[in-house]
Amino acid sequence: MREEARRWLVQGDADLAHARASIQTGFYFAAAFACHQAVEKWLKGAIIHLRRTLPPKTHNLVELGRVLEVPEDVMSDLRLLNPEYATSRYPDAANGVPAENYDERRANMLLQAAERVQRWVTSALTGSGWTPS
Repeated sequence: MREEARRWLVQGDADLAHARASIQTGFYFAAAFACHQAVEKWLKGAIIHLRRTLPPKTHNLVELGRVLEVPEDVMSDLRLLNPEYATSRYPDAANGVPAENYDERRANMLLQAAERVQRWVTSALTGSGWTPS
């Protein structure tokens, strides 16, 4: 595996750990953003490894999913997580205060979606000869 791909994947794992820690400490809006970031990084690492090309310079998870031709169940999770890039951080995108728009239930739902994407990426990479470290 190219070092660049590995770095994206490792940082995605760190972002997922950040999401979990944010939920434990009640920063649910931060968990939502960290889930988005984890998924974005896993997808970009997968594009580098599987497509042997640099990923598009975008935060749009749906676009990244199209590049990888992810199955519909994964695409559904990407659609769920995609808005979190902005709505978890910006009042104008959230139609209110992001910190007030999230609760533990919503954060856990987003975490579960991110974990499903992580499992798909791991499976896709394993099928290509990659082994997790």
